[in-house]
Amino acid sequence: MYYCVCGCCGALRPRYKRLVDNIFPEDPEDGLVKANMEKLTFYALSAPEKLDRIGAYLSERLSRDVARHRYGYVCIAMEALDQLLMACHCQTINLFVESFLTMVRKLLEADKPNLQILGTNSVSEIYCLYLNCVSPLRFVSVFFLSVFCLCSVSHGSPPLIRMAGIRGLQGVVRKTVNDELQANIWDPQHMDKIVPSLLFNLQQEEGIERSPSPETEKEKESPVELTERCFRELLGRAAYGNIKNAVKPVLMHLDNHSLWESKTFAVRCFKIVMYSIQSQHSHLVIQQLLGHLDANSKNSARVRAGIVEVISEAAVIEASGSIGPTVLEVFNTLLKQLRLSVDYELTGSYDSFANMGSKVIKVHEERQLQEAVIKTVGSFAYTLPPYQRSEVMLFIIGKIPVPVSVSGSRVEGCRMIQVMLLKSLLQVTGFQSTNILTALPTSFLDPLLSFTLMEDAEIRLLVLDILIGIIDRHDNRHKFSPVRIISDISVLKLKVDKCSRQDNLFMKKHSQRLYRHIYLACKEESSVQRHFESLYTLLGLICVELANEEVVVDLIRLALALQDLALTEEALPVYTRCAIHALSAVYLNLICQLTTVPTFCQHVHEVRPTVCLSVQKLEKVEGEVLFVQTKIAEILGGSGYNTERLATAYIPQITDEDRLSKRKSIGDTVSLQLEMESRNSPEKEQRSTAEQITFETLKQAVVDSVNVEELERERRRQVVERFQTAPFEEIAAHCGARASLLQSKLNQIFEITIRPPPSPSGSVGNGHGPSRSIPVYEMKFPDLCVY
Repeated sequence: MYYCVCGCCGALRPRYKRLVDNIFPEDPEDGLVKANMEKLTFYALSAPEKLDRIGAYLSERLSRDVARHRYGYVCIAMEALDQLLMACHCQTINLFVESFLTMVRKLLEADKPNLQILGTNSVSEIYCLYLNCVSPLRFVSVFFLSVFCLCSVSHGSPPLIRMAGIRGLQGVVRKTVNDELQANIWDPQHMDKIVPSLLFNLQQEEGIERSPSPETEKEKESPVELTERCFRELLGRAAYGNIKNAVKPVLMHLDNHSLWESKTFAVRCFKIVMYSIQSQHSHLVIQQLLGHLDANSKNSARVRAGIVEVISEAAVIEASGSIGPTVLEVFNTLLKQLRLSVDYELTGSYDSFANMGSKVIKVHEERQLQEAVIKTVGSFAYTLPPYQRSEVMLFIIGKIPVPVSVSGSRVEGCRMIQVMLLKSLLQVTGFQSTNILTALPTSFLDPLLSFTLMEDAEIRLLVLDILIGIIDRHDNRHKFSPVRIISDISVLKLKVDKCSRQDNLFMKKHSQRLYRHIYLACKEESSVQRHFESLYTLLGLICVELANEEVVVDLIRLALALQDLALTEEALPVYTRCAIHALSAVYLNLICQLTTVPTFCQHVHEVRPTVCLSVQKLEKVEGEVLFVQTKIAEILGGSGYNTERLATAYIPQITDEDRLSKRKSIGDTVSLQLEMESRNSPEKEQRSTAEQITFETLKQAVVDSVNVEELERERRRQVVERFQTAPFEEIAAHCGARASLLQSKLNQIFEITIRPPPSPSGSVGNGHGPSRSIPVYEMKFPDLCVY
């Protein structure tokens, strides 16, 4: 009976209930009764143990009002709740948490967007305000995160709801900087909720309706802009050990929603990542991307190309030299993907054996992937200092395979890999090295030059471009094209510096090898216009970048040798001979103006090489269309150049290495022509017949050597047998005969060295008889001849 009376009579109800009821007006449009709200707040502060009962009663009233659709009273209840929470201290907030969460859940479960927005905003504001209370919020943080993430990704919900959820996540991020909860936030189970929620909102570019009424700057902000700002804050607070947990959900989100193929959103996400994280941690993101690329090695080419594109963009953003200690591992991963792509293109399957259920490989997609990998190699190389680029160049050229001695797809695959790796190497060479010795060490130059004599024209052209890229240190390469005879090269505006000591040492060590390979590369029958243009650019750069007086002399000799090659090498095609002749003329025109010797320039300008139209015309070229070596030597000799060296024709020393650089298979017949070239006059060349060494001659030499060994073994056996069985007198006579032979040889030597002294008249004796022989040590020499 007592409880019934208390329920009916207001004066007998508990005080906290009466205070709560008094804050609600009769008309909900009048809003919260502020005077009564102050009384309720004073009571809660005076009796904090009543706070949990106040919260429970507010929750009960809010649930009843939501059920009865009295939404005005719902807003009043939430306003009262916010004021109570702001007035209470952190030590007493623990008692209010359960009721608060119950009220928020009721609002979020309602089907009215306004109620959902109200609940979410309340959660975000109160969470940001009271996150310093570690013990209770450590327990409820999972719920808060779930609420924020759920609101931020609600499909079909108004943007305000999503923005409320994003602000809640932003509050979590901001309040976990110096808190113990920070270690909990970065756990995978939380990152797997936060990051996908943010990425979902980054994809929502449209569908945001603007109100025509005036809005504040905060209200004008779209969910996409707010999400990006929140995502940047989250990544900016990530420590070294948390980068992996923050980036992995991004990778998984792009995988699950097939966003690698479009590339645009994936690139945008990782641009945000790279610009937001601390610069010293950027290499960790690159490593995760490379690992993800390896994990998707058997995925479609479009997916792999998207990942590679993201890596390329991330490498450009990355600070110079911060790739980390595993630079070569980065390039090793990229080159591995390049090889796999070539294998997939040739085999048509992602597995070693083609299966019926295997994916269909599209060749054009694999080609696009290969180009993307090559571009990425260049992007990484751009961030490296010169000394690391040299290491990468050595690493790449060591990966270029030697062609196998079989036919079919393996040979084609080997060639494709060679081309792809050389293209990758070309991307790395785009830097200006101050020391040519470190940029082109012997361990790199030797294998690179061997590719200049390959039969494949594309490979030879790539090698020439690589050499041009390394030697050109003043951006002069583009000034040599198009190839033409210029009467005044000052219009080219070439940058010419004095050769350094390192340049002179490099040319002294490697110049002859460079000249030889250039000379032999000109003789390749499959060369086209691009090859000769590249050869001219290479020769021009050597003259501009690395030339001293000795180098200039050798380059002139090389140009004259190319002129002789065009006239005498009848086995070459007409086009090749004409191109070589033109190359010689254009290059001598360049050298003469760089040497600034007027008479030399006059001689070169007097010669007018004509275009060769046929073999007959080429064979009849002479006189005014040829450069004369003796005349050039005479002209330059007067200017201090080495006349003797200029008068000597250039003859390349063809080595076995040059001939075998064609990479012939062992089963083929190897013909090594041993040529002894000599020249009687400075302008004529005589060649001896080359000796052909084939497999048969080598076989005969091996047989002959076996016979010689058998004869030697038989002779030794006979000598031992003679000394064991022959009588003593016979052995003594044999040894005496050998001693007599030795003595006679000695007498002949003494007779030659001991001569009579010469007489003033030039005769040996005085005509009265043979003169006495006088030993050399008794001869009398004039004082002028004695030192």
